Amino acid sequence: MSPPKRQRRSPGQDRPAALPPSGTPGSPGKEGEIRNPERLFVIGGEGGGERADIDLVTLIVARADPPVSATPEQAALLRLCAAPLSVAELSAYLSLPFSVVAVLLTDLLATELVQARAPIVRQRVADRNLLEAVMHGLQKL
Repeated sequence: MSPPKRQRRSPGQDRPAALPPSGTPGSPGKEGEIRNPERLFVIGGEGGGERADIDLVTLIVARADPPVSATPEQAALLRLCAAPLSVAELSAYLSLPFSVVAVLLTDLLATELVQARAPIVRQRVADRNLLEAVMHGLQKL
């Protein structure tokens, strides 16, 4: 049997009596952790349709300002995407799982409020001239 896991608290930090213990649903867990899966369902909506073909490195750029009808999470996504950001960065900034961000982005892509761009693919094979220049430079050392 393993010993119980304990959470570190800073001195003078007491747990208020109004908060439920950290193991119960709806209670705050570790930083950025959401323990209530119902909340994620509410944020993402039903999501019954098909998802857009995006992955963690797909770059997202906003095409318009957030409309009045946008949810708070969609408005936050649109504000963050003023400059191109990857889906992984958006997920981290919003503290939401990739699957929820993918559902939100699918809705925004359908209404053409954001644009998805494939990441820039570098050359698979390095330039021969560059490799020879590096090799000659190393030989001179």
